Amino acid sequence: MSPPKALTIAGSDPSGGAGVQADLKVFSSLGVYGMAVITSVTVQNTLGVKSRHDVPPQAVYEQIKAVLEDIGADAVKTGMLATSETVSAVVRALKEFKVERLVVDPIILSESGYPLLDDEAREVLVKELFPRALLVTPNLPEAQALCGRPLEKLRDIEDCAKEIFNLGPRAVLVKGGHREGKKVIDVLYTGGDEIHYFVYDRVETKNTHGTGCTLSSAITALLARGLDFYEAIRKARFYLQKALESSYDLGRGRGPLNHLWNVERCAEDFLLTED
Repeated sequence: MSPPKALTIAGSDPSGGAGVQADLKVFSSLGVYGMAVITSVTVQNTLGVKSRHDVPPQAVYEQIKAVLEDIGADAVKTGMLATSETVSAVVRALKEFKVERLVVDPIILSESGYPLLDDEAREVLVKELFPRALLVTPNLPEAQALCGRPLEKLRDIEDCAKEIFNLGPRAVLVKGGHREGKKVIDVLYTGGDEIHYFVYDRVETKNTHGTGCTLSSAITALLARGLDFYEAIRKARFYLQKALESSYDLGRGRGPLNHLWNVERCAEDFLLTED
């Protein structure tokens, strides 16, 4: 049996709520064999990121090469890439192995404000990685950083999505969770005149650690399973909503999502089943 396969290239979160730890949980919960390349080891918990220790770029390249030349991947996601040299190493590997289903989550700052992408790396990310992406998934602060201005109205977000689209990706999804309001509106732009909206009720919870990682990895998993582009985003957004609704009160800060909400019932049934 050969299951669908997805690779995440991102930082490590020892608290398990974000980064590759969250990505791997998402992949497994959606029936995808998950693989992970570590770009940086962060020191963080629910209260925020305290420091980071970046993996040498050549080691990042060699990790990707080892996975793709042996097992391969039906879809790939990038998260925290940290430095310009690491971004270039990732681009080199993706070119070499002709990765087509690529989701780029442009991690710039942690939710607590700690820098996860060096200033000089942002230009390399935009010029070298964005044009290779099937989808780029910035949250609102990341979109503001990429477009260089505040995004207060929905029209501002739409215009920014178009600007990011013109940088080379085939689609842009601006995640709307940081915007005020009872509804969360994610804006998808794929070119032309049409703009798609994914609208959900805001979940009243402080436990939002890893929300962006979760959505981008869910999209990646569903693309790996062969879903078409729009359907993968729609189902991933529903998966995220349920993970937020059943999030965990762990730690003294922003707790993690429940990445396994959709398999918990099966797990309980298994534990109750006699041998």
